[in-house]
Amino acid sequence: METVLYHTISEVKEKVREWKRAGLTIGLVPTMGALHIGHASLMKAAREKCDRVVASVFVNPIQFGPNEDFDKYPRTLEADVKLAGECGVDVVFAPSPKEMYGEGIKLSNDLLTYVCPPFDYVDKLCGKSRPGHFDGVCTVVNKLFNIASPDFAFFGEKDAQQLIIIKKMVKDLNMNLEIVPCPIVREEDGLAVSSRNTYLSAEARKKAPTVYKALCEVRNLISKGVDNREILLDSALNVLDKDIELEYLEFVNISDLSISSKVTLKNLIVIAVKLDGVRLIDNIFPKG
Repeated sequence: METVLYHTISEVKEKVREWKRAGLTIGLVPTMGALHIGHASLMKAAREKCDRVVASVFVNPIQFGPNEDFDKYPRTLEADVKLAGECGVDVVFAPSPKEMYGEGIKLSNDLLTYVCPPFDYVDKLCGKSRPGHFDGVCTVVNKLFNIASPDFAFFGEKDAQQLIIIKKMVKDLNMNLEIVPCPIVREEDGLAVSSRNTYLSAEARKKAPTVYKALCEVRNLISKGVDNREILLDSALNVLDKDIELEYLEFVNISDLSISSKVTLKNLIVIAVKLDGVRLIDNIFPKG
């Protein structure tokens, strides 16, 4: 079956109604495009689980802050459609901001209805330095759920805070679908695959794998019984390249993102850094 590219909500909803009448299950893979092997793993997982697959390609303006990279975020729609087709996607949905949010509407919650996740989930980690980011994420994901009516939606575990917040939204708002987490995909040197990796200079790219190495070092110490946060933080800093700026290294409960007062083997270790002006995130389980 050939992959079809749609740009309008009405086209997708009409196709979805056709599939639903036929009793087919639908999988959704929300993306911002610039697709890579990490996205491919999500699309393939959806293909295996569902009768039909929709992948969205939309650089969502309301999840970017005023000084973030919305304008320069890579846009590679032709290549994205090709990769989606290779992964068995049936429909690529690539709307414009006007199509998603309407014409002439100020893209803020002054005039646009937003979905706002719990404060305790967003006032930490990435949400601390990106106010409003997860409001924008939940709003667009909610819209995509309403447009594609999926039975399953597939999200990568690299964006751990996003994944947990979306699962919380689905539960709290009684949405009739299942969120399917998919494992982090890494380059051979351990760097978590991300569209933003393309921003890195050749020199910075050589330094970036020390982010994952730092996580592995912390995990190794925890497995040996080290639970002192300062010792664990110092060990990470010793492994990170000197040109990498640490934004946070935290130990969180996977169920609700609460910061653990005592580090245990059940915590998710999450990290955010800046390198060469590029923000990178990653995470790892102590027993992973």
